[in-house]
Amino acid sequence: MEQQPAAPPLLAVLTTTDSAEKAHELAQGAVEAGLAACAQVSAPVTSVYRWQNAIERAEEWQILFKTTPACYDALEAHLTAAHDYDTPEIIALPVVRAGAAYAAWVRAETKTP
Repeated sequence: MEQQPAAPPLLAVLTTTDSAEKAHELAQGAVEAGLAACAQVSAPVTSVYRWQNAIERAEEWQILFKTTPACYDALEAHLTAAHDYDTPEIIALPVVRAGAAYAAWVRAETKTP
């Protein structure tokens, strides 16, 4: 018998910023507010993108938030308000499967607005 995914599903929400300090502030703010159970800051990545009709290249830090679908809107609003980019990347990826204990921990550590 095939196992069913944990319900409700979780989300992995990704954003980037231009310094380690800003990344840590975004991560801590979301976790302190209960909008994410965890936020991981990754070492610098190089982003190549088109902005205002030019190809840009920048060093950025990625932040990956673990949250629930019920918290997404509040997390997005929090990140938009706290972020200093004009158009910050804020994308949510569905977590198709997760360990039951981990999924329960994420749900317990987040506060549905």
